[in-house]
Amino acid sequence: MIKEKRKNPSHQNEVVTTNHKMQSKWYHNLKYLALGVIFGMIFVKAEVISWFRIQEMFRLQSFHMYGIIGSAVLVGMISVFLIKKFKIKTMNGDPVTLNSKKFNKGQIYGGLIFGFGWAMTGACPGPLFAQIGTGALAVSVSLLSAVAGTWVYGYFRNQLPH
Repeated sequence: MIKEKRKNPSHQNEVVTTNHKMQSKWYHNLKYLALGVIFGMIFVKAEVISWFRIQEMFRLQSFHMYGIIGSAVLVGMISVFLIKKFKIKTMNGDPVTLNSKKFNKGQIYGGLIFGFGWAMTGACPGPLFAQIGTGALAVSVSLLSAVAGTWVYGYFRNQLPH
C-alpha cells in the first residue's frame, strides 16, 4: 500500500491510501501525450480554439461554442450518472468517489476573473497548447499569465477565504 499526502481545499492535509503501485516507466505516459495531441487536433478542427469563435460567443453572435460547451456538460452529466449507477471503479480497481462541494462566494469571483480573461485573450487554459501548436505564438503570453496566476494563487492560498 502506498500513502500519498495530498493538498485539497476541503481537507488541507488529507492522507489517501491506494492499493496500486505507482512505479511505471516514463514511456507509459506517452499514451497521454498521444491523447492530448488527438484532443488538440479535434479542438482545431471544431474551431474551439478560434479566437473569432470565442469572440462570437461572448458577443452572443453565434451558437457554435454554446453548443460545444453544452454538449460537454451533457456528456459529463451522463458520465457521472453512469459512474454512480454502476459503481464504476478506476483502472486500478479503486472505487470512484464523487464528493459534494460546498458553495462559497470565492467561486463567483474566480469565475468572473476566468471569464474576463477568457473574453480578453480568446483563450481558456485547455486550448492554449493547441493554439500555440497552430502557430499562434502570441498565445504564449496567455500561457505564461495562466502559469503566473496559478503560482500567485498557490502562494496566497492560505490567506484566502475558502
